Amino acid sequence: MRFGPVALGAAEGAVLAHSTQVQGQRLRKGRVLGPADIAALRAEGVTEIIVAQLEPGDLSEDDAAAQAARALAPDPAQAGLSMAAPFTGRVNLHAMAAGVLRVDAAAIARFNAVDEAVTLATLPDFARVAARDMVATVKILPFAVPAARVAAACAALASGPGLKPAQEEAAHRKAPAPALAVHPFRALRPALIATRIPGMKESVVAKGLAAVQSRLAGLGLAPAVETVVPHATAAVTDALLSATQNGAELALILGGSATQDRDDVGPAALRLAGGRLARFGMPVDPGNLLFLGDLPGCAVVGLPGCVRSPALNGADWVLERILAGLEVGGGDIAAMGVGGLLKEIPTRPQPRAAAVRSQDRPDTTPTDPAAKAARGGPAVAALILAAGAARRMRGRDKLLEDVEGQPLLRRVATACLGSSARQVQVVVPDGAAALRDALAGLDLRIVENPQAAEGMGASIRAGMRQLGPGIDAVVLVLADMPELNSPDLDRLIAAFDPEAGHEICRAVTASGKPGHPVLFGRRFFESLAQLEGDAGARALLRSASEFVTDVPTAGEAAVTDLDDPEAWAAWRAGRAALSEPM
Repeated sequence: MRFGPVALGAAEGAVLAHSTQVQGQRLRKGRVLGPADIAALRAEGVTEIIVAQLEPGDLSEDDAAAQAARALAPDPAQAGLSMAAPFTGRVNLHAMAAGVLRVDAAAIARFNAVDEAVTLATLPDFARVAARDMVATVKILPFAVPAARVAAACAALASGPGLKPAQEEAAHRKAPAPALAVHPFRALRPALIATRIPGMKESVVAKGLAAVQSRLAGLGLAPAVETVVPHATAAVTDALLSATQNGAELALILGGSATQDRDDVGPAALRLAGGRLARFGMPVDPGNLLFLGDLPGCAVVGLPGCVRSPALNGADWVLERILAGLEVGGGDIAAMGVGGLLKEIPTRPQPRAAAVRSQDRPDTTPTDPAAKAARGGPAVAALILAAGAARRMRGRDKLLEDVEGQPLLRRVATACLGSSARQVQVVVPDGAAALRDALAGLDLRIVENPQAAEGMGASIRAGMRQLGPGIDAVVLVLADMPELNSPDLDRLIAAFDPEAGHEICRAVTASGKPGHPVLFGRRFFESLAQLEGDAGARALLRSASEFVTDVPTAGEAAVTDLDDPEAWAAWRAGRAALSEPM
């Protein structure tokens, strides 16, 4: 193909390279110029025009695209594909039914390496597709390419083993294996077994069952037969045997407690029922704690707890492959690690951090807000409640008590600023000049609460009104907690995971005693903004207990708040004793 400007008199039969407006009509690029077009251009005073001129042995863009698409899917219907007509050098391929797309990545790479003008783009291997979704497109970049180059690209597609045919009956055909195929979902008969641990609310069990049923409906399956049993090996074994006796082809186990080992309740029940455990755990997050196995005629999947959320997780990948009739074993799951990070994981604290006494931790310093935003993760605001009356201090302000050479309030604010919280607010009473002075120079917002006498509810309301845009969660921090440190707050923020139902994260002591701070996700912002009285958010914690995740913190920091001079004296004496040489 020759490309470039030519005299108008030599342009008849050539392909117009750029759209041109002529005598009130638009001559679009790609148009083969005829005598009338040449006359119209001449009337406009055009003497030279940029065109593409085919040479012997060239294929037009549409012919080249059609030939390449036929090589990609020699029998489109058997590959689960439909093929559009070529247009402007492009042929699109679509899925005929919902299923899983398989792509021979090596073959596609060989095809694209032959000639830069002959291109093929696809969805990723193992992509889930719906009926009529576009899964691939062949595009010829110039207006024509040498036929030999198209033939070479087509040969490159066929030079490897290709993929297994999408339809089983095609396995015995002699046609070349396709490099692209959609494997449609099969209508297997599902059974859903949920286990209940002591004390688990019926609403939690029902929510889990509904979430899994919704997933199955999205895959085109009829509702699964549901069975709820105690979280015990014998009970799950009986449920599995009953499911297979009733014709289940897919058994799903949703544990009331996550599977922790190959010998835990679910896997042990599968083996006791005569089944085979193929894999425990997967390198996909969320979804790590899945297990996979089978009974005669029935695939068995132990679901991770994250299936209670509609967000994508590793169980989706496994279920999709099973329903598409694709092989999925231990090796297939092991290969899911690349691309298996399906959500952003907040930085987790080092294991040794919990063993460090709060008084031995180094002082934290404020972090630049732009640097915090660049780290990603949820946008969390710290709301320090510092508007209490402190009547039991007998005239002293406990927020101004000295802790490690600085006022308590400044120390707590510095800990919040040193955490991964994106913004820090401190709610103080009207005036409060001494508290303002204690916070001087810190990069935070001071919010005055004119209704401080009402109690903690008014302070929370005042702070919630001042939250910046785009905040995902807020941590309520009591200002009178002298052992609170940045790592404590970071643990709460790292535990926040709405997809897994961890929307309230409460600090507890190393022994599990509930305390503060408490993080609330956006779901609860409206409730927080309407709190009244001096009980804070206690009623909200009780009513939303299924969303609460307890987060252990070091020592007794979560419950150490000092309300009177005697408590301060005892706390200081205890710290002095710890610091004395042995």
